Amino acid sequence: MKIIDLSKTIEYNKQDPWFMRIKIKHKTHKQSKNLIRFFLGLPAKLFPAGFEGWADDKILSMGVHAATHIDAPWHYAPTVNGAPAKTIDEIPLEWCYGNGVVLNMTHKADFEEITVTDIRTDLEKSGATITPGTIVLIYTGRDKYIGTRDYIMRGTGMSAEATHWLIDQGVKVMGIDQWGFDLPLKYMAQTAKKNNKDNYFWQAHLVGQQKEYCHMEQLVNLGALPASGFKVSVFPLKIKGASAAPARVVAIFE
Repeated sequence: MKIIDLSKTIEYNKQDPWFMRIKIKHKTHKQSKNLIRFFLGLPAKLFPAGFEGWADDKILSMGVHAATHIDAPWHYAPTVNGAPAKTIDEIPLEWCYGNGVVLNMTHKADFEEITVTDIRTDLEKSGATITPGTIVLIYTGRDKYIGTRDYIMRGTGMSAEATHWLIDQGVKVMGIDQWGFDLPLKYMAQTAKKNNKDNYFWQAHLVGQQKEYCHMEQLVNLGALPASGFKVSVFPLKIKGASAAPARVVAIFE
């Protein structure tokens, strides 16, 4: 068995937007040892030989969308086609494991959206097939900007029509290796204002108002995968009532 990690490392990055910066406090063995003595009331002379305490860590601040994560339908809207939208703890686990297909969209320029024609053309070229339950990974190559100011500012993005099309093929989970699933956020806002278009901003996300699906953002290493022939595991943390959750996303070759 071979496993390829498709997840970012969870760590502080000063280039992230201020509202998405991750803060983690690490506690050394020595610091923990002193706390153990105080909490347990156990004299140091009774600690086992060679015992130096245990390392410990605390996540001080981390939004559920800050690292590699999967968005629940609740993130897009409170309802899906009139029914209550699922939060992340309500997502069926069956959605989170399945055959993987990579769509190569590295030819798409920044701010150029991905269309149904792009997807069909790539599937014809690779020979990969999408069936109900397939987990679709959209390879843009923008993970190379992780850790830089460009990461949030650059990228292609899914169009509403392409998102609808994948869902109509039976896809419940799809994901992308850039900061967001849509075109870059600030670009969308500026373009919507410039052209006075009320159906442009966040168009792929808002497909979730009509059709139930989840998508992953901030994947990595999709360039290490073939077009098909592997499984994808994307189990999120079970956070009550949350709109998303960090996930350790991996590709599995049996």
